[in-house]
Amino acid sequence: MRPTAPLVLTLTAVLAAGTLTACGGGSGSDPNTIKIAFPKDTDNKVTVRDDFVKDVAEQFEKEHKGKKVKIIPIQASQQDYYSKLQQMMRSPKTAPDLVYEDTFLINSDIKSGYLRPLDGYLSKWQDWDEFEPTAKTAAKAEDGKTYGVPDGTDTRAIWFNKKIFKKAGLPEDWKPKTWDEVLEAARTIKKKAPGKIPLNVFTGKAAGEAAAMQGFEMLLYGTGSDPLYDEKSKKWVKGSQGFKDSLKFIETVYGDDLGPDVDQALNPSIQTKVGTDLIPNGELAIAVDGSWLGQQWLKTGGSPWPEWDETMGMAPMPTQDGAAPGEVSMSGGWTWSIPQKSKNPDLAWEMIKTLQERKNATDWCVRGAQIAVRKDVADDPRYLESMPGIKFFTERVEHSQYRPALPVYPQVSTAITEAMESVTTGDSSVGEAAKSYDEQLGSITNGAVTAK
Repeated sequence: MRPTAPLVLTLTAVLAAGTLTACGGGSGSDPNTIKIAFPKDTDNKVTVRDDFVKDVAEQFEKEHKGKKVKIIPIQASQQDYYSKLQQMMRSPKTAPDLVYEDTFLINSDIKSGYLRPLDGYLSKWQDWDEFEPTAKTAAKAEDGKTYGVPDGTDTRAIWFNKKIFKKAGLPEDWKPKTWDEVLEAARTIKKKAPGKIPLNVFTGKAAGEAAAMQGFEMLLYGTGSDPLYDEKSKKWVKGSQGFKDSLKFIETVYGDDLGPDVDQALNPSIQTKVGTDLIPNGELAIAVDGSWLGQQWLKTGGSPWPEWDETMGMAPMPTQDGAAPGEVSMSGGWTWSIPQKSKNPDLAWEMIKTLQERKNATDWCVRGAQIAVRKDVADDPRYLESMPGIKFFTERVEHSQYRPALPVYPQVSTAITEAMESVTTGDSSVGEAAKSYDEQLGSITNGAVTAK
């Protein structure tokens, strides 16, 4: 990555000054200037996103004579970024023209009226046809309109250690068809490869969304359609057998000693430990985890592990009983959106098109370790050679699910992790944990629930 000078601008500076740190000059109300806001790490380092946006901004200025781009990297923690961005978008005087929105919380900004729908632009943009249908839903609101263009995603599946599998007499081309086959393999490893942790599924409040999304929801979305939120009734689902079955799977993993020790599983550092210690040191046999995991094992990554390719296998996460489509993946990601109070929405849309033209979209996925959401990018040789397991994890996009991007989802997620933790520790039975969740769900959603 080519180093650049840090481009840091705090919210206080944005609100107090009439000029902004930028690639180009001009005033905040200049119709020939667009302002782009996105998050910057709190450690003050120049990240791949800083570099990428700066490069594309320079390209945009060359291709659009007389137009300027003002870059506004907001240095803050993720939660503070959301708050600062919302504060900026409340006023036409401080609203950027283009913002980077996390699909996890985008609907809270939509509900607050901070973002404008992009359907009028998208209907005339031929490149939109290249985006995977599932990815298009990432920024679609309850009103059916689309409020952002995704620039990449991530997917989830099963990583497994082929050497441990061989020792346990399990196939190195393992591809489980059901949950029972996953548990059966874990039990075999416990018996025939003692000392190894058979299976990790993130659980509990400390792991947060890693537990709710890539732990529990990887199970729940394999139990049937609309298992968490019913799109037709616009209500959250309670009392489902799928929810109880998913909790039962978690209870089995930790109750039968198939997972890490409970204290270790509930430690806030468990995500880091899995990727940098337990897997590369051959201590963990099976991990339900994400597409990004192998990036840190490259020689340029944070935990180089040259043997990863010959050691690790990948398999789709199966549905509960093998029902179609036969696999489950969950996806997250970020989108480029235009604030409602942008002074230059048309110019901002031209910038989105530049950011997401095929060449730049490919460049971002390679530089940012993203899973492609454009079909033409997914076929690009440079992309296909960019990261461990990239082809496998890109193939998961077709059947991947997105969390309900609704304002109350973060609270629902917390309730899920609490239910998981209670069965992990044995403090609650599956029935008790499910009942507690249903009660919380009713309160969180003001009774907007439906039984299944």
